[in-house]
Amino acid sequence: MKVLLAHKLYEITGGAEVFFHETERVLRENGHETLMVATGGAGTDHADNVILFEAPAYNEGGFLSKLANLPASIYDQKKKRRFAEILREFQPDVVHVFAINVHLSPSIIVAAKEAGVPVIATFNDYKHICPNYKLFANGEICFACKGKTFYQAALKNCCKGSRSLSVASSLEAYVHNWLGIYDRIDHFTFSSDFMAHKTLEFWPEKKVSWSKVRNPFDSRKFDASGPYEPFGVYFGRIIDEKGVNLIVDAAGVIGDFPIKIIGDGPDLAKLQKQAEEMGFTNLEFLGPKWKSELDEIISRASFVIVPSLWHENFPYVINQSFAFGRPVIGSRRGGITELVEHGVRGLVFDPENPDELAERILQLASNPDEVVRMGTAAKAYSDQCFNDDVFLQEVMFAYDSVISAPDSF
Repeated sequence: MKVLLAHKLYEITGGAEVFFHETERVLRENGHETLMVATGGAGTDHADNVILFEAPAYNEGGFLSKLANLPASIYDQKKKRRFAEILREFQPDVVHVFAINVHLSPSIIVAAKEAGVPVIATFNDYKHICPNYKLFANGEICFACKGKTFYQAALKNCCKGSRSLSVASSLEAYVHNWLGIYDRIDHFTFSSDFMAHKTLEFWPEKKVSWSKVRNPFDSRKFDASGPYEPFGVYFGRIIDEKGVNLIVDAAGVIGDFPIKIIGDGPDLAKLQKQAEEMGFTNLEFLGPKWKSELDEIISRASFVIVPSLWHENFPYVINQSFAFGRPVIGSRRGGITELVEHGVRGLVFDPENPDELAERILQLASNPDEVVRMGTAAKAYSDQCFNDDVFLQEVMFAYDSVISAPDSF
């Protein structure tokens, strides 16, 4: 099968790019012909089966310059024409799009449909139903745009705290709805039931064809045999919706039990200052860590904390933790509870109850047998459900469904 995969970024900056690259790898290693289309800088290293559009500079310049770039950031006609050329040259059986807004443009979906090529869409965030992509605004869960009331994003100023960006994002959502962009997608895949059901809730008038395709991640490649040490760890972005502040708040209740916080982000300095002022010496901020250095810390931890405040879809950090045989303390948000079965592969807590996270930390800190039992269960579950064979089966089901019935949506 010939598969064209399209995503806004080629260089890996987060879980969405990992999903994009890992999907291509699994397909290629199993004999399918792939072509990746994304954006990147002039010096970006890439494989031969990659076509890179120039990274857009929509945020550069003054107000008039940004205003002039707005139409292309919403619906780029030039990228549509170039994508149509790529389709004619590659002749794919299916186009698989991931996050394409702004950088790559949903216009490529229209190009694919005009060429008669079925389109699969995988979304790792809520951009298709929420202008700021998170269903989270001003520190709390937000469904204000439900019912296509996208102007709420502008009123709430919820897109990175920028009025101009919030207005532009509201306009973008209205234009894409008016153009019927998402009506042109033949089949959606979602990693979590939560995102699938939330999409159906926001789109009651649409007949949505969808299937579940969980994160491409081969847990069997990870060694979980090493002993653990008495500390917990958080790793990821240090930003409002990730809930790292809940860990800092819990630090004063859990005694001397150490927690390592790995990552960078806009809230790092504020949380470091708070911890210092409160005298929380059991918190250690390690900054960003990558690859083997990060893996080494995860593999030694007693457990991993995922305290998200937003409805996180299907965090890769849980995949990584389980692969090393580490249980997870996760918030009761989004797809997290679909992975973290309470009392089996970890513990869940209510992020609106500040004391409950501390209770969960103390529960595992004082019960090493539970850590081993849950970690063993997490590894067994991860190896069974997250490997290349399972992912290939799930993604091929989605592809076959549109190739055999291209007019199903």
